[in-house]
Amino acid sequence: MTGRVLVARLDNAGDVLLAGPCVRAVAAHADSVALLAGPRGRAAADLLPGVDEVVEWCAPWIDPDPPELTPDAVDALSKQVRDLRPDAALILTSFHQDPLPLALVLRLAGVPWIGATSEDYPGSLLDLRHRVHGDPPEAERALSLARAAGYDLPPGDDGTLAIRRPLPDTAGLTGEPGYVAVHPAASVPARQPTADRAGAIVRALAGAGHRVVVTGAPAEQELTAEVAGSTALDLGGRTGLPELASVLDGASAVVVPNTGPAHLAAAVGTPVVSLFAPVVPAARWAPYGVPTVLLGDQNAPCRDTRARRCPVPGHPCLAVDPAEVVSAVGQLMSGGFA
Repeated sequence: MTGRVLVARLDNAGDVLLAGPCVRAVAAHADSVALLAGPRGRAAADLLPGVDEVVEWCAPWIDPDPPELTPDAVDALSKQVRDLRPDAALILTSFHQDPLPLALVLRLAGVPWIGATSEDYPGSLLDLRHRVHGDPPEAERALSLARAAGYDLPPGDDGTLAIRRPLPDTAGLTGEPGYVAVHPAASVPARQPTADRAGAIVRALAGAGHRVVVTGAPAEQELTAEVAGSTALDLGGRTGLPELASVLDGASAVVVPNTGPAHLAAAVGTPVVSLFAPVVPAARWAPYGVPTVLLGDQNAPCRDTRARRCPVPGHPCLAVDPAEVVSAVGQLMSGGFA
């Protein structure tokens, strides 16, 4: 297929980054690619190679704090799609999401060919009903849809995550490269270590001789200040997503829970110590395509609950010994993990 293709990924920044290989596969064969993203993923969409235009819309069946579904909201999306005049659309979803509501809107907006991964009978809503076998990483799940639609990665593309370069110069914030970045926050509390535990990790890394920077969004400044203390450089609230990518790019390793910046670190090729709460499966959502050490009890009682807040008193799955983190960082920096 050629022409103009609309690719939809309507959730968080990390999900959009994981869609990158799929987007590049489409872009290698299409005349142009528009990415339909939600407000939580818009900044990541702007960073993806292969995207020519970004359309933003908040999907009430995807967003964790959904707005009311109104005729005006649907009409607004329909108008944006009609103005784009795509020849085809691919709808990317996670296993627990349904692509058919968006397929209905796109079909009514005149999109002539639509593909998606769906276990449900789609009737005339989909031209390609793709099914995924096994439990692949999320990036491979999305890429498999592109391949089923006839799009594949170009020669020389290894299918790992990537973002547009050049990145902003953040040396004025961080100093020279070679530090360890610690990002203590996550998009939901169940995936985030306590401030006390994150602070202990920072102090242990500094005690082992590492220069540590602590990163976070503007809303996370109180947390980053507590975690950094007087030991680390606190960059909380001082970076947008492109600047955060640059900070992570300059790091020797990144210590981060299961959240968007873990995938951003993977997209710039920096090794990751993943403090992974098993509320979602690591097989799908661990950092993709970079050396990674996964820490946290993957058999904790919260496993596979998809809980937003930890259902187990004391949040035991992320009671990680700081010495384990120091050891993991050392092994990653020395090339001890593939």
